[in-house]
Amino acid sequence: MKLVIAAEAALGIAGTWASAGTGILAGAQSPEAIGVDLATLNQGQKVQLWHVQGRVYLLTGAGANITAQIGDGGSVLVNAGSHEMGAEVIAAVRRLSTAPIQYIIDTNSDPEVVGGTTEVAQAGHVNTGQPGEPSGAAVVAQLQTLDRLSGARPAGAEIPTDGFEEHWSFYNDEGVTLVHAPAAHSDGDTYVFFRRSDVISTGDLFDTDHYPVIETDKGGSLDGVINALNDIIELMIPRENEEGGTYLIPGHGRICDRTEISNYRDALTIIRGRIRHFVSKHMSLEQVLAAQPTLDYDGSYGVNNSTWTTRMFIEAVYREASAPRKKGPQS
Repeated sequence: MKLVIAAEAALGIAGTWASAGTGILAGAQSPEAIGVDLATLNQGQKVQLWHVQGRVYLLTGAGANITAQIGDGGSVLVNAGSHEMGAEVIAAVRRLSTAPIQYIIDTNSDPEVVGGTTEVAQAGHVNTGQPGEPSGAAVVAQLQTLDRLSGARPAGAEIPTDGFEEHWSFYNDEGVTLVHAPAAHSDGDTYVFFRRSDVISTGDLFDTDHYPVIETDKGGSLDGVINALNDIIELMIPRENEEGGTYLIPGHGRICDRTEISNYRDALTIIRGRIRHFVSKHMSLEQVLAAQPTLDYDGSYGVNNSTWTTRMFIEAVYREASAPRKKGPQS
């Protein structure tokens, strides 16, 4: 198993790493950071860099959001982006640090999340000190996602080298905790908490620009999404008046604080309650669609021109609400 962070001395390299300068998405400045203007680094680049806070950065423009945590001896990525953007992702990380990419964490098995893992992993290296260690970065995933990627997988996706069931923690100049969110976007979702930087990378459990994609064919459910959001919110501590403090990197969209994920959770909970009520009145799917149960939230999260639409979200929640309820804790 590769999930052991090597000491800087063993790596024989002390990488340099950059801080944010300015930018509308920039978070708090870290006292550890070297003052480099990211606006200069971003000029003419397809993949853009944004400082969140501490050692954590957001990379945009390569498919799903990518999180980069920059340690002195190596970096950790949450997701690797799409198959077509692997070289640009590598170049973006190199603009932040000369140290090797050590770990790539797959938050799920979607193509825009894992399509770049083979190319990006080949450009990295993790030194565990064990003889015969294969070259390249370690790729880590929850077991359900690992199993799925061990079979048919998207172009450019790497079979994960390491798996975990519910939780896994390691150290890269700060504590990094991986948590499984069961039966949410899919059955193998992971969110990642960078403890000292106080940043959580949510994967597709939370998106600022659309309702959650629920992959029912992969074991996903709205109940699981809401449960995961509640767990993430419990980890977050706002700085003042629900602003600042712990920051989030969503699967898609902008950097957020606790207010925005709480509003998202509340909207989903209300929509779920409405659709459950309609189902209890024996309304058909077409009747529920006509009732527009998402109407007052469509301005924030509604989409009708992509691979996931508001109608598809309502249909998924209707099917879930219509299914026999399993015995156990109430959602």
